[in-house]
Amino acid sequence: MTSSKQAIPAEPVSDPIAIGSFSRHSFRAKFLLVVGAAVAFDLLLGGGISIWNVQRLSKDATEQVSQGLTEATEGYLETYIETTALRANLMLDRVYSEVEVLGNSLQVLIDNPDAESKIGSTLENHPRLGDRLQYNPEGNWTQNLPGRSVVSVWGYLLGEDGQPTPDVQKQIEDSSAFNVIAPELMSSGAAKLQMYYVGPKDRPIMRTTPYTEQAQTFDKLYPGHNESNFWDFFFPGVYEGWQRWLVDPASRPVDRDVVATAPYVDAITGALIVSFFQPLWTQDRSDVAGMAAVDITLNQLNNLVENVRIADTGFGFLAGSNGNVIAASQAGGAILGLVSMDSEGQGVTGINRFLNKSRHPAVASMELPTDNRTVIDHFTVTEGDIEKSYLILLKRLEPTNLWDGEKIVSETLTLGFVVSSQEIYESLAAVQQQISEATTRIVYWQITALLISLIIVFIAVYAISGRITAGLSSLAGAARSLQNKDYSVRVSIPSRDEVAAVGLAFNRMAEEISFHTENLENLVEERTKKLESANYEIVELNRKLQTENLRMGAELNVAKRIQEMVLPRRGELEQISQIEIVGYMEPADEVGGDYYDVLADGNRIKIGIGDVTGHGLESGVLMLMVQSVARALQEKGDTDPIAFLNVLNRTIFKNIERTKSDKHLTLAFVDYADDKVTLSGQHEDVLIIRGNGEIEQIDTMDLGFPVGLESDIADFVSTRDLAFERDDVLILHTDGVTEAENDSGDYFGLERLCESAQKYRRESAKQITEGIISDLRSHIGAHKVYDDITLVVLKHR
Repeated sequence: MTSSKQAIPAEPVSDPIAIGSFSRHSFRAKFLLVVGAAVAFDLLLGGGISIWNVQRLSKDATEQVSQGLTEATEGYLETYIETTALRANLMLDRVYSEVEVLGNSLQVLIDNPDAESKIGSTLENHPRLGDRLQYNPEGNWTQNLPGRSVVSVWGYLLGEDGQPTPDVQKQIEDSSAFNVIAPELMSSGAAKLQMYYVGPKDRPIMRTTPYTEQAQTFDKLYPGHNESNFWDFFFPGVYEGWQRWLVDPASRPVDRDVVATAPYVDAITGALIVSFFQPLWTQDRSDVAGMAAVDITLNQLNNLVENVRIADTGFGFLAGSNGNVIAASQAGGAILGLVSMDSEGQGVTGINRFLNKSRHPAVASMELPTDNRTVIDHFTVTEGDIEKSYLILLKRLEPTNLWDGEKIVSETLTLGFVVSSQEIYESLAAVQQQISEATTRIVYWQITALLISLIIVFIAVYAISGRITAGLSSLAGAARSLQNKDYSVRVSIPSRDEVAAVGLAFNRMAEEISFHTENLENLVEERTKKLESANYEIVELNRKLQTENLRMGAELNVAKRIQEMVLPRRGELEQISQIEIVGYMEPADEVGGDYYDVLADGNRIKIGIGDVTGHGLESGVLMLMVQSVARALQEKGDTDPIAFLNVLNRTIFKNIERTKSDKHLTLAFVDYADDKVTLSGQHEDVLIIRGNGEIEQIDTMDLGFPVGLESDIADFVSTRDLAFERDDVLILHTDGVTEAENDSGDYFGLERLCESAQKYRRESAKQITEGIISDLRSHIGAHKVYDDITLVVLKHR
């Protein structure tokens, strides 16, 4: 075909606008403005984010360091106070043990009166160990001359001749073993002020070691003591408390015989002491036979807490359960604001420095711990115009029996540590200061680097814009020529950058425009023929696809129907009298790859469940193969589960080889007979819900091997026997149940399956199945089901 070529008149073109290099309309000016602004914004944003990140990092580091140092400090203090509390308990236990040694030694003699009498008589007649008593008419008491111990006999225990009455004299002799035992105990073990013995209430003689002018001191400090019974005058309520213990052992506050006193002023030494009493019992355990006692000075407890070293001014203290501080340094007492209150009266005189009477409200309102945990707290005190913050730790010691001046009660001492918060966190403040200074330096350097980067970027943008605009100017001129129908125009750009690539593309475009302008009609006719041919091919292909889809749909429907036909029928399952069996299977496609079957032959019942890899037609065919082979083996009478599974595997393996398929499956069988099930084969976990609701989860991983992978799996197959009795429920399932997802991507999971099965376990197998499937549907919701779902429920009738 020939075509005539007519000249097309060119449209009038206006003159190009004259644009200066740096006018506001020039590309270079716009390039500098846009690119420069973008880069500046990017640098400023990046720099700002960097600075913000540095400051945030500084803040986080400070917080983490603060938290770490705080935890380390408090952990150290907690360990320190627990160690000190252990030392205090050990010190007190040591004193308890020594008074118990003295008391138990004297108790042995009381329990053996013949030996007590012989030993006492022998010792009293000994020139050095015996007691040489002398009557003091002025004081109306009798006391021995200096020796290993002092024995005092009060006036109401003497006859008219100033000598002890016969029963009192017998008490003196029977207790003379004290002269042998107590001095040796005093010279060993824990430091003690004195050890002593007091007789029963009707004969309260008093023996004390080391020797002192005991009676003379009592006369000076305690007028009238010689006219009242010793027990009632000095320790009212102790003797009666011990008597109550004999009648009602449960009335003993702490399960230990030793009773301690609160600190009081010792009559002989004038020191603040704490006494520990061990009661002595009569041979028949019907009454109190006196006591053995040990005194320790308060200095021993003070030394324990004064040796506490925490920072520069930290200190320890020891307080009773009523808040009375019995041990603290002078500086510690001042910080706590303790006020000493005098306590006077008959008998012992104690100390009173109560926390709740402190001059500082924060200390006065402080509560002591009520359990054995270490308490960590803070309190603030005001001294003049200055507020000072302190960290306090409190730790209870082991409880003990305490005579409170009237009766025996349970007492628990509390050990306390106090340290200035400023001192303990001084290192933390230094670290925070260092981090702050480092952060400031980094911020200054980042700002400097940002400013230098901006200057370099603007210089680079200015230089690059010159190269770019030169090429763009050439392109603009060539475009104007092309607009004027000059198709012979070409662009020459010496650079090798993106602008050069645009120039090359422009030249190719100009050539194609020239070519297509001259050959447009031929090209249109050629393309029309190609489109008609392509359209015919598309129509033919659509027809073939429709035919193929109809054929494949028919095949899938046949396969689906065959698969449904071989599933166990309800009527077959209802004929099984021993157990109730219900199965449920829902393929993900038209044809599923899950397998389950129930093979019943008289009393022999075999239930199988499996899962072929993937789903669809090929997986469904493999499932049908398994069903056919299993049915044939069952009919043949193979009762050995291992042999059954091995023969089935060999058959399937050969079929897979013949069909050149890459499928295989997990497969397990449950054989039921005589209230027992036998598991074989590898599949998902088997669940058994017992009649009492207990759930057993059986892992089948070691009971078999995937079917169709190897020709012989006999060495991998084993069995497991389990009881299956009345009301027990057994559940088999494929992974389509446990791996069913909801819209959030959460699996239904084995735990939900167990919960659902246990919830419906009292119902029939059909109701259990429906309940589990209902819970599964609720979990899935509107989410797509990607895998076949198979569930088999067995319930013992």
